[in-house]
Amino acid sequence: MPFKHIPVMLPQVLYYLNCKPGKIYVDCTLGGSGHARAICEKIVPDGVLIGIDQDIDAIQNATKVLKPFDLAIHLFHDNFVYLPELLSQLKIAAVDGILLDLGISLHQLESSGRGFSFNKNEPLDMRMNVEASTKAEDLINSMEEKSLRKIFQEYGEERWAGQIAKKIVKQRQRKAIRSSALLAQIVCDAVPKQASFNQKIHPATRVFMALRIAVNRELERLDLFMENVADLLNPKGRLCVLSFHSLEDRIVKHRIKALEKTCVCPPDFPKCVCSQKKIVRSLTKKVVRPTKDEIEINPMARSAKLRAFEKI
Repeated sequence: MPFKHIPVMLPQVLYYLNCKPGKIYVDCTLGGSGHARAICEKIVPDGVLIGIDQDIDAIQNATKVLKPFDLAIHLFHDNFVYLPELLSQLKIAAVDGILLDLGISLHQLESSGRGFSFNKNEPLDMRMNVEASTKAEDLINSMEEKSLRKIFQEYGEERWAGQIAKKIVKQRQRKAIRSSALLAQIVCDAVPKQASFNQKIHPATRVFMALRIAVNRELERLDLFMENVADLLNPKGRLCVLSFHSLEDRIVKHRIKALEKTCVCPPDFPKCVCSQKKIVRSLTKKVVRPTKDEIEINPMARSAKLRAFEKI
């Protein structure tokens, strides 16, 4: 089955990455390879592309999509948090640009068969990497009500988290919850009807997103990645991040601010003793959003936020 995905904010990504021939770039989340293909077109001749994705479907697709390019292309079935180790394998000390697209792909929603969508009746899996041990059904059927509520509240910002968690626990006492359709129905039944009518999104949207984030440890891995990513860039090298969730964007925003700071001494110190230097320069003082035209063509782009920095 063809890998379906439309790259989000492609012109903006290419602008902020500042792709140049002969340079080294990393696409940390290949997805449908739309961004990767456009990067390859910009870095010929003699450029290097390193592509990473934890979804084996994306790696297999990238092998076909990127085959026509006469470039050094290295593909890894792994999570972007392991980029330092992957660069070490390639004996590459630092790169000129890194792209991180944190969105779920259209292929994963529509064709993966892993229960990412509340509109389908599929096994409740939600693993980006099918070699990972924990599935969504494991969490739904084993976690305490309090823990489920916390996941829905913190990761999904779900107003009715308590009622949904209670309904899930009650249902699983009768029968294990193993399908995306059953979970979606439980959520819909738990949310007050009037609230459902007033929402612009499907009642199960936030719960499914929160569960996916928990299964794949997305926020934990993003936080760890952002902690050290500047060390992986050459001077003038750039990082571009596309996020689709307020918690993701907050992690990226705060880390960029921290790297821009020239002093981290306590406010009551009479003078600086930390000697910290500014490491990066933010390229996006205000978050960049997709245009209305793009959202009309690709509704999945509507919540995208782009932030970028350049290493000094």
